[in-house]
Amino acid sequence: MSVKCLYLFLLVFSGPLVLRAQSLSGQVLDAAGWPLPFASVAVPVLSQGATADENGRFALPNLPAGSHRLQVSAVGYATATPSATVPADKPLTIRLTAEGKTLSEVVVTGVSRGTEIRRSPVPIAALSGKEIRLNANANAIDAAVRGIPGLSAVTTGPNISKPFIRGLGYNRVLTMFNGLRQEGQQWGDEHGIEVDGYGVDRIEVVKGPASLLYGSDAVAGVVNLLPALPGGPAGQLHGEALTEYQSVNGLIGNSLAFNYHKNGFQTSLRGSHRLARDYQNPVDGRVYNTGFAETQLTGMVGLARAWGGVHLWLTSYDDRQEIPDGSRDSLSRRFTRQVFEANKDDIGNRPLVSDDELNSYRIADLRQRIRHYRAFATSEVKLGTGELRLLLGVQQNHRQEFNHPTATSQPGLDLQLTTVNYQASYLLAAVRGYELTVGANGMSQANQHLNATDFAIPPYRLFDLGGFGVLKKTFGGLELTGGLRYDMRQVRWDDFYVAPNPATGFDAVAGPTTAGADLQYPGFRRTYTGLSASLGGSYAVGPRLVLRANVARGYRAPNVPEIGSNGLDPGAHIVYLGNRDFTPEFNVQEDLGILYKTPGFEGSAEVFYNHVDNFIYQARQYDAQGQPLRDAVGNSTYQFQQAAASLYGGEVALNFHPSALPWASLRTGAALVIGLNENAALRERVGDAGRYLPLIPAPTSRSELRLMAPERAGGRLTNSYFRFTVDATAAQNRFYAVDGAETRTPGYVLCGTGVGTTFRTKAGREAVQLVLQADNLFDVAYQAHLNRLKYFEYYSASPTGRLGVFSPGRSLSAKVVVPF
Repeated sequence: MSVKCLYLFLLVFSGPLVLRAQSLSGQVLDAAGWPLPFASVAVPVLSQGATADENGRFALPNLPAGSHRLQVSAVGYATATPSATVPADKPLTIRLTAEGKTLSEVVVTGVSRGTEIRRSPVPIAALSGKEIRLNANANAIDAAVRGIPGLSAVTTGPNISKPFIRGLGYNRVLTMFNGLRQEGQQWGDEHGIEVDGYGVDRIEVVKGPASLLYGSDAVAGVVNLLPALPGGPAGQLHGEALTEYQSVNGLIGNSLAFNYHKNGFQTSLRGSHRLARDYQNPVDGRVYNTGFAETQLTGMVGLARAWGGVHLWLTSYDDRQEIPDGSRDSLSRRFTRQVFEANKDDIGNRPLVSDDELNSYRIADLRQRIRHYRAFATSEVKLGTGELRLLLGVQQNHRQEFNHPTATSQPGLDLQLTTVNYQASYLLAAVRGYELTVGANGMSQANQHLNATDFAIPPYRLFDLGGFGVLKKTFGGLELTGGLRYDMRQVRWDDFYVAPNPATGFDAVAGPTTAGADLQYPGFRRTYTGLSASLGGSYAVGPRLVLRANVARGYRAPNVPEIGSNGLDPGAHIVYLGNRDFTPEFNVQEDLGILYKTPGFEGSAEVFYNHVDNFIYQARQYDAQGQPLRDAVGNSTYQFQQAAASLYGGEVALNFHPSALPWASLRTGAALVIGLNENAALRERVGDAGRYLPLIPAPTSRSELRLMAPERAGGRLTNSYFRFTVDATAAQNRFYAVDGAETRTPGYVLCGTGVGTTFRTKAGREAVQLVLQADNLFDVAYQAHLNRLKYFEYYSASPTGRLGVFSPGRSLSAKVVVPF
């Protein structure tokens, strides 16, 4: 970074230390008036929080004068979002009710200002940290899928989940970590989101086009993973130690976190490690090469003052993930191991994998390694009568896939992506009830091949910038929100040559004059532009019923694999072919919703229709004889296609918490999405086989009965619960059947159960939280429709009649959290 850039960075992320700080104090009580010890009290917009003491009393120092929306939570109780004015003439009293209320939660994702879920015209869902902690999750995305209808994931084993929102995923879903857009090689199937799941305190999901605020890659929505705020009494070091075990793959997870705050200074540090061997199911036994090892570090240092605040985040993610290929013996169906370089005779020369290898925690030679680093700063500065919010960050993703069995240290794929993100928005003070936010954001990227032998995509450079404005106005019970945005994205790369390397025997990057050089990627330069818009509103019909509607136009520039790919992705076992003539995707989505809330019940129903122009998808290629086009070892060839598409469906969520039974609650939710391929030429050629879009999740529902043990004054156990869950997935009969790309997936029902409690000291402080859980309790053999391993099959028939790899079987889990 140049000296000039450093000066600019310091200037932008500093603020005037001239306004006097104020403090806010109070007490958190339950509905009966009893103190709630160690409740969490936060001001999300300022990234500032505190933990109440054993008597429920709290203090938030160094708050700027004015009105603030708080977020108050405690395990077993519904989150409250009261407003408070600073300075206050007396301590604030906050009452929490038993768990079950979520529609009043304040979210910051997808809107210009913090707003209640029930009053947002855009469909938004949130999952709290206490709900995340009550589950033994495979990863952060798995946690969100469990709790938010309409969110699903394409998986490759337990640790790799790519989020899908209402049937759209990959580069159509923008994943963020604390507001920073996650930029890795997210176009690939075979690696997940580079975020420490143990450090996620809250997940917010926008279900619908969010291009208005974030630009390209948010046409389906946004998943924002939010870390915890430093808490506890000021001037004391606080933290937690966490350990867990999951039997399905022998996962051993450990995490240690520290946080401290005093006089506006805030800092936190978390280190986590997870190790797992191959997972198992009742059909395949242990599935070879699905183990992994992860090490993660997250650190934050910040300052909160009356003028605003500034926070610097540093993260490190290192994942060694085995690469499954599904090869096995044709008769015994035991998995086999690749020992030779890929050739047509390799399949028959693969030895059986031993039981010792299947049960070992050692990471196999055929693996991928992903390292992801972030450094970013956020700032909120009171400027004039409004507020200036800034973000500046850099992240680097280094992805290697080791797919050479005779040269295990030689990566096949070796990509390094460096991204600089920038964002600025200004929230003007309300004038006659009008709230205006204006801003701009974008990124600059450089992706390059290092020591690689396979070149699935060209090395490229990208520059992206967009500006937006959002206006909000309240007319009594009616709130209207609308906005416009314009984006520009430039993508370019130079001529890229590949030639055999005599020293290694593999292909390598070469110059145009190198002997045997092949021009794999001719130079490319193109600029894409797009206009995004959104208009919607919510209407409160009294205190219980809210109606809302929204129409939004999203924009997505084609990603580099879609326009430029020309080679094998060894981890996906697919040869990709791009199309340089693609134009941007544009979608228009209409949403209608109804939300109802009483003291003992809350429910919501949402429907949507989404039309996409220039929808990009993969289609398998065939030779002149009509046979699937494969390379020498059976890797299929897919070329990206573009056509119109439509998706429609909806979600329902119900939560019963009768006042007559304060210790019981019943939650249920369901989601349906249908995706239609409107490629007329394709439909004419293949008929109904091309009627539907690929990778559309099957209709699903999830129900949970939870029983909470009554609290006893002075008792040593608190937040004790028992729960029973039923996840029902219908058969997926609406699938992309062209050329056998997808097949019908039978329905299934998975049951689970869990118990948990928290042990308290004599002084009332939480000492140990224990969670015991059983997933897929009856060890059902099933294949999720979005499970990529379902299609990992080398034979057209099987002695058992079951093809492909099945999803995880029964898992017994234990989690222990020790706060200190």
